[in-house]
Amino acid sequence: MTSKVHRSEEEWRRELSPEQYAVLREAATEPPFAGKYVYEKSDGMYRCAACGADLFSSETKFDSGSGWPSFTDPATEANVETREDRSHGMMRTEVICATCGGHLGHVFDDGPGPNGLRYCINSCALELEQS
Repeated sequence: MTSKVHRSEEEWRRELSPEQYAVLREAATEPPFAGKYVYEKSDGMYRCAACGADLFSSETKFDSGSGWPSFTDPATEANVETREDRSHGMMRTEVICATCGGHLGHVFDDGPGPNGLRYCINSCALELEQS
């Protein structure tokens, strides 16, 4: 397993763009259909934009019509954590990078894969390393 990444909030502010900081460190959500990976079809590995951990493979990406990149499974289970999110008057499951604690998005049980999950992830929380 990858070592945990710990930085001060000041260090995160210096390293991340304002949009990335808002999403990854403050659990904001980018506008639907605005992210750079919504329509991306290239092969590769989607990594955490904050720490570089492998998160999702392009092989599990699908067009959910939701406005955010969607995946059926994490590439490496140990790199992705989930926790209950009761913000905004809703009950959801938040998806977090296990390496740096960055907010990635949410997971829902309406996906097409064998486990029925849809990992709905903010584009700005990801960096695609094309293969």
